[in-house]
Amino acid sequence: MAVEWAGSGPELLLIIDRSSTVGLRSQLEDQLRLAVRSGRLAGGERLPSSRQLAATLGLSRGLIQDCYAQLQAEGYLTSQAGSATRVAAAAPPRPGTPAPQATPANRPRHAIADFRSGVPDLSLMPREDWAWAIREVCRTSPNGTFDYGDAIGERSLRDVLAAYLRRVRAASATADHLVICTGMAQALGLVLQALAAEGIATFAFEDPGAGTSTTEQAAAAGMAAMPVAVDHDGIDVAALERSGARAVLVTPAHQWPTGVVLAGHRRQQLIAWARQYDGVIIEDDYDAEFRYDRDPVGSMQGLAPDCVISLGTVSKSLAPTLRLGWLIAPDRLLATLARGKRLADRGSPGLDQLALATLIESGRYDRHLRRARAEYAKRREVLVSAVTRHAPGLRVTGLAAGFHAVVHLHAGTDECQIIDEAARRGVGLYGMSAMRRARGAAEPQLVLGFGDTGQRAINAGIVAVADLLRGD
Repeated sequence: MAVEWAGSGPELLLIIDRSSTVGLRSQLEDQLRLAVRSGRLAGGERLPSSRQLAATLGLSRGLIQDCYAQLQAEGYLTSQAGSATRVAAAAPPRPGTPAPQATPANRPRHAIADFRSGVPDLSLMPREDWAWAIREVCRTSPNGTFDYGDAIGERSLRDVLAAYLRRVRAASATADHLVICTGMAQALGLVLQALAAEGIATFAFEDPGAGTSTTEQAAAAGMAAMPVAVDHDGIDVAALERSGARAVLVTPAHQWPTGVVLAGHRRQQLIAWARQYDGVIIEDDYDAEFRYDRDPVGSMQGLAPDCVISLGTVSKSLAPTLRLGWLIAPDRLLATLARGKRLADRGSPGLDQLALATLIESGRYDRHLRRARAEYAKRREVLVSAVTRHAPGLRVTGLAAGFHAVVHLHAGTDECQIIDEAARRGVGLYGMSAMRRARGAAEPQLVLGFGDTGQRAINAGIVAVADLLRGD
């Protein structure tokens, strides 16, 4: 992205020693050469204008212009009429500087389709609405808004979120029960630290389910992590009892990754377990915003606010980069959670919190969710249709909500072999076995995400690996 400077150029730290026997121009040239050679000034980087640098260093503008001209002649700098002086693009790199590594933003993607899950369509982020909300906050907020805020979150966002979650998720919460966090990861970390402080030593999670980061967070809190099996009704509460855990993380609205919804009788059993053993249910309200052909399922927190901590985020509904999430906690844990949040970072970014509150209050957030839900529903239909047409006989489940599905492969199919061959063909496939903690024979399954994969790519991807899915 091209950036236009508002003034005459950037600042640059250079030191002139007037007591030195070395001439002023020579000092300046030597420092600029060294800055380029060492990588302190990178290729293409803009330098201050001769007028600005002369004023900063107390030198004549002519001396600066002569210095720039000499370094241009040597190939260190480049300049065009009407444009700024810049470091030459071919300037030598800093010795020992490693080559740029691939990042999530620039990493190579599969050429035909990538069915990775857990990521929304980043192009659906309502950028104009978000920019409008930020402008509104900056335009209308009093000066005090720009001071340090409450560590547990801006009151206005907590008020708006509490009302929204009562309306949409049947939660039982007021603003005083909410803590605004920097995404789901921080929310879970704060909760585990608080529970460990209460003496809870064993934490359970769904299997298949939580990734390595969750078990690492439990270890960081000094807790043992115990996987508990999931079946077609959700987490096995009897197995949970046998585990000895007093805290459990569940995804009841749309279990990750099987896609099952926690059955009503299991919800009641889970709440009974928590009350019998003085346990805590940590509810990750995963994929609750995106439901399709069945009635919405309310939050478990609304059923048992005394023993359920509910976690939420806008990472799926808006975009992960916003790093905004929240937790709803019982009264007895609020002081510990507030202290943990204050020690962690003194609070999440205030302007973004106020922008989210403005987005929800204006109705633009609900409007965005309706649009996104409609698009994901179309992609879901394309995926099911493509599998049915090109790999008939395979069952597709987990489609009640969210933007991933589970494809059940034929018995005896080697998940890893299919995934490797698909990658060679330019298609990213992902197996259920990688998400299981328990060892032993299990039905071969693929977890196919369609959140960040368009309709054409979905169809093309399935066509490209159809023979692998069929087992030809």
